[in-house]
Amino acid sequence: MMGARADRPFDIVVYGATGFTGRLVAQYLARAYGQEGPRWAMAGRSASKLAEVRDAIDAPINTPLIVADAGDPASLTAMAEQTRVVVTTVGPYQLYGEPVLAACIAAGTDYADLCGERVWMRQMVDKYDAEAKRTGARVSFSSGFDSIPFDLGVLMLQKEAVARFGAPSPRVKGRVRGMKGGASGGTAASLKATLATLGQYPELIPWMTSAFGLTPGFEGPPQPAGDKPQYDETLGSWEAPFIMATINTKNVHRTNRLLGHPYGQDFVYDEMILTGPGDQGKAVAEHIATTPMIGRPDDPQPGEGPSQEERENGFYDVLFVGEMPDGRTIRYGVKGRYDPGYGSTSRMLAETGIALLSCAAEGGIATPGALLGEALVARLRAHAEIAFAVED
Repeated sequence: MMGARADRPFDIVVYGATGFTGRLVAQYLARAYGQEGPRWAMAGRSASKLAEVRDAIDAPINTPLIVADAGDPASLTAMAEQTRVVVTTVGPYQLYGEPVLAACIAAGTDYADLCGERVWMRQMVDKYDAEAKRTGARVSFSSGFDSIPFDLGVLMLQKEAVARFGAPSPRVKGRVRGMKGGASGGTAASLKATLATLGQYPELIPWMTSAFGLTPGFEGPPQPAGDKPQYDETLGSWEAPFIMATINTKNVHRTNRLLGHPYGQDFVYDEMILTGPGDQGKAVAEHIATTPMIGRPDDPQPGEGPSQEERENGFYDVLFVGEMPDGRTIRYGVKGRYDPGYGSTSRMLAETGIALLSCAAEGGIATPGALLGEALVARLRAHAEIAFAVED
């Protein structure tokens, strides 16, 4: 299967290129690589809309366009069999993702998405992981802001901890120091679909709430809840719950599990937002804790999202603190330019797809950290304007 894939006409197909985020991924590939990089194509339900997007983003006029629809399995099979990698932005994945994933796995085609829908991800792991291993398809869920900066940030901190202390840090804190960006209609729709699924199948709630919901067969030690404001004496700051923590922590623990627990089987990890010291920091933390970011009546609709100006003026700054049993610590920072959910995420997904082209890992449903690790860090540093660095 691996040898046969090398002869396929395309390296990467962007499925969902007419959607808000898919268009950004295609635009990034067109601007960053043009016709000099990977052989890529745009895919979606409508040939005419694909052509409109191709022209609007100034992609080459001869950029291949592929008609494929989640409701037409034959079209998905044809798409998957033409390419080495599919990157898909078509969500909610629990509504539209399985047919695409199944087609890629059957064809031995690598797959990357932006999914943060942890219940669906666990269902897909249970259903398709063995088949992906058989066909050699490498599947990288959560290849955007959730959860690449966090997954790779912990990976790189632990590498430094081993180099400095001779052992990994058994306790790591992920702390968002700053972030500016907006949500899209797709993100809001994914949350609503997840809540609907849990309402229909309440037995799936443990997968949603447990930090080990994506590590079937392994349950680690109790993890911090991170669900209310608190003061961190070591950092001198109040902290607020972080909306992405429920997916990021699961992916960090899944990477640790897939790599054979290099962080240790007693590894403890959580994420929160730093809001500063004193009464003001406390007030900000309490405001964040009681103000939903999405799931409100004024949520954007599918196809809507941050403007170009908002995307370009966005940023994120995440600190990771590793604590050793003897009290020593190590600090590691991950900083990204552009709106985290869209401006930076579109670059992360595209670079994940490109990194998969030279990936030597075996097939299976994994994470960016477990599949690509430092090779993806290198690509993101070089091409996506994301900084990874020790801070002390």
